[in-house]
Amino acid sequence: MSANIRTTARRTAAWRRALAATAVLASTGSILALTPAPAQAALPAQSIADPVHYWNDVLQEAFRRTGGGPVPMARAAAMMNAAIYDAESSYQLKWKGRMTSAAYIAAENYAGIAEGPDEEERVIGRTAYDILLNLYGLNRPNKETTVDLTSFLDQRFSQRFGTSPTAFDLLDVTVVNKMVTQMMTKRAGDGSDNQQLYTLNNEQGAWRPTSYPDMVDGKCDDVSDAVNPFWGQVRPFSLTSGSQFRPTRLGRFATYANLVASPEYKAQVEAVRTAGAAAPTAATPVVNRTADQVNAAWFWANDNDGTYKPPGQMLQATREVSKARGLTVYQNARLFALVSIALADTGIAVRDAKFATPIDLWRPVSAIREGGLDPQWKPLLKNNAGVNVSPCFPAYVSGHASFGAAWAGVMKRYFGSDDLAFDLTTDEPLAPVKTRHFTSFSAAAKEDADSRIWLGVHFPWDATDGLTLGEQVANQVFTTQLRTL
Repeated sequence: MSANIRTTARRTAAWRRALAATAVLASTGSILALTPAPAQAALPAQSIADPVHYWNDVLQEAFRRTGGGPVPMARAAAMMNAAIYDAESSYQLKWKGRMTSAAYIAAENYAGIAEGPDEEERVIGRTAYDILLNLYGLNRPNKETTVDLTSFLDQRFSQRFGTSPTAFDLLDVTVVNKMVTQMMTKRAGDGSDNQQLYTLNNEQGAWRPTSYPDMVDGKCDDVSDAVNPFWGQVRPFSLTSGSQFRPTRLGRFATYANLVASPEYKAQVEAVRTAGAAAPTAATPVVNRTADQVNAAWFWANDNDGTYKPPGQMLQATREVSKARGLTVYQNARLFALVSIALADTGIAVRDAKFATPIDLWRPVSAIREGGLDPQWKPLLKNNAGVNVSPCFPAYVSGHASFGAAWAGVMKRYFGSDDLAFDLTTDEPLAPVKTRHFTSFSAAAKEDADSRIWLGVHFPWDATDGLTLGEQVANQVFTTQLRTL
């Protein structure tokens, strides 16, 4: 077993049985030399039929329980869904006699005595569980949070299968261990565990913590609170580097002094000052924002811990479109893998644009208050306690806009059209409206991008250039990963 695979001590016996079976397989060349495993019991009744949907729901609950920044969440989604895709591809190759598209890493034809009615379910579930255990279990290698989800994952596994995840299953030998080891080995040392702290620049225009005296929530009080400042250096899944599609708009100004003196910058500040204010003030007496824009702003928010954050909302959107169009398990495995890889690489590209360029743009609240326009101005965005807040990282480019465009770019290519109508939901607790209707994938992404201006946490160019970045990543992923043969 790869040293990169962290498993809890309570699973050791099961893994030893799997390793013993592997040894027999290697020495005999045939799985027939093994003592047949006991017949699998019938699965419990399922409220969620598709296993890809089920395990993505489990992943989203992991997001809610652990909190933290959105970019590690996107990485986790890509790891789980790409591994699921490889496992499902192996199943398709073995039992259906076909491989309908190229695997992300390597889909292997596995040995077996006979195809069981639940084998597809088991190969997906055990792969997903093991990836999630490595990411969120007690012995995970990258501990962004102190939350251990081992018991939660065990519970969700048992709910699905009616058995313990530590019970021996021949599929661990023939498929699952390979896929999990491949993925964990592939992502080991990718830079996601970089704990280096951000260095603050005090120039006007440069990002700084946004917990002002009337906006203190303990999440952005100090430069050390900057979220994932070196994630732009993480090794991508599909891109050549985080800077492959780096936006160049702010680079034209060269210095912060040139930036804040420019008419273009001043227009950007004025746009968000009037559209994103929490409420009118003496210096900002009019807020130019409609009631529907407020609804949209909160619909897409998902900034606070306890929500599934932007990557989770994109996975939920994928699920809702998939369910409405009746996709098969294999089709879902491929779609969710493509979406997740695009989200992961978008997260890397966004952090590169935010932290690794000459200008790390401050948030609108800093521009408006410290620029002398309105010392009382607050963004509409609030935490669950009602305190107005801004995310604790630079503004340019918008992660929400980029994630939305990456999702839309994959979806319209996968379905062969942008113009499909669908309904989406949100789990944002402060959203007045929980469901919104869209007539195209691009329209949903555009509203996601604009919502950040209405919340007062982004400038218009953050949204515009984020949409472009996400689309570029989507095109890269769709044209190079999991291509149909």
